[in-house]
Amino acid sequence: MFVGEAPGANEDAEGRPFVGAAGKFLTKLIEDVLGLSRTEVYITNLVKCRPPKNREPTPEEEAACWSYLEREISLVKPTILVTLGRHSSAYVLSRGQINFKSIESVRGRTFKVKLGEETATVFPTYHPAAALYNPSLKEELESDFRKLKAFLGGGLEKYLI
Repeated sequence: MFVGEAPGANEDAEGRPFVGAAGKFLTKLIEDVLGLSRTEVYITNLVKCRPPKNREPTPEEEAACWSYLEREISLVKPTILVTLGRHSSAYVLSRGQINFKSIESVRGRTFKVKLGEETATVFPTYHPAAALYNPSLKEELESDFRKLKAFLGGGLEKYLI
């Protein structure tokens, strides 16, 4: 299960997460690094509505949308929850009482987090859009996806939803 931050303009127009440039890059990582198709993974956002003027989500918006994400997690029951970006990583880890200083301090690592009735393995990494705006992050994001594949032991078929 992949959790981004909030819908952008393209996502808002189409009503689906990750359909713009960041979505194309995420799909490429899923296919080329993990060896999966996009239809084999569940993709969502922490904040369900597009923040005005494409600004970052506020803590109030994150809190207001948490119950929806919590419900998605309880329905999907993911083996691993990949948080994409600073906002989704900080919010999800904080729900498990895990200290978040920066995305750099947690990316590419796994954390056990109790989320409501579920315990999830959380794997924070950069948001794909960050790698589009800062190409030096592209290799780090690809490296995190290779770590993700290694963590799952290469037998990803048993982790599909």
